Amino acid sequence: MGTDQDDPWKRLGMTRCLARSKGRAQGFSSLLLALALGTPAAAQQADSTDRLPLRQRLVAEQLVARGIRDSATLAAMLAVPRHEFVPPDVQRLAYADTPLPIGHDQTISQPYIVALMTELIHPSPGDRVLEVGTGSGYQAAVLAAAGCRVWTIEIFEALANEAQARLQRLGYPDVAVRHGDGYAGWPEKAPFDAIVVTAGAEAIPSALVHQLAPGGRLVMPVGDPYTDQRLVLAEKDAGGRVTTQYLVPVRFVPLLRGVR
Repeated sequence: MGTDQDDPWKRLGMTRCLARSKGRAQGFSSLLLALALGTPAAAQQADSTDRLPLRQRLVAEQLVARGIRDSATLAAMLAVPRHEFVPPDVQRLAYADTPLPIGHDQTISQPYIVALMTELIHPSPGDRVLEVGTGSGYQAAVLAAAGCRVWTIEIFEALANEAQARLQRLGYPDVAVRHGDGYAGWPEKAPFDAIVVTAGAEAIPSALVHQLAPGGRLVMPVGDPYTDQRLVLAEKDAGGRVTTQYLVPVRFVPLLRGVR
């Protein structure tokens, strides 16, 4: 399930000095080179029209320049061919930092928000991650490219089937897709080291909190998307106590119940 959110920095009224942003991006040129050299073969093969330079620019100008620092997240954002996860009529916009429609009144999230949510869970190789809201499969692919094992749930059957076929075609074997109700999570595969929810609700579903492992991190939008919806990071300590942090304003599609 995709998202539809404004640029949080613009909504907060924040601006950046262009020269400073460029300088910060240039300061990461060696990192970007290393990431490019490490781009997985699956992503390179998918780049039949050589879109890797567009992803390099996206990573430098929209992610690094805006504070994304986690190397696994940056490598994954560089590796995953976002144009493969959007309809043909909007592929020309695939590397713009904007959400895009994917059908069923859903969207693929803005790249910066995908990177931010990925960085917030501190992805590590082998982590077990639940995603609620598969959409086109882009966030799941980014998590997999960061080394995670991913279980992802999509409420729209057509989107779930399309995402599963797409992820298999592009070579992401560590992603399992289920058509189902995200409020229930995936209990038989729990506990999860991290949970990423790509749709908004008034509160974090209790089932998801229960399925989060001790020491785990959950990130999702919480609140009313028309008034005050914010990205929330929840952390569960070794004793099962959960603490939350309210982060940037966002606007996501609602987390729906049932199946479609």
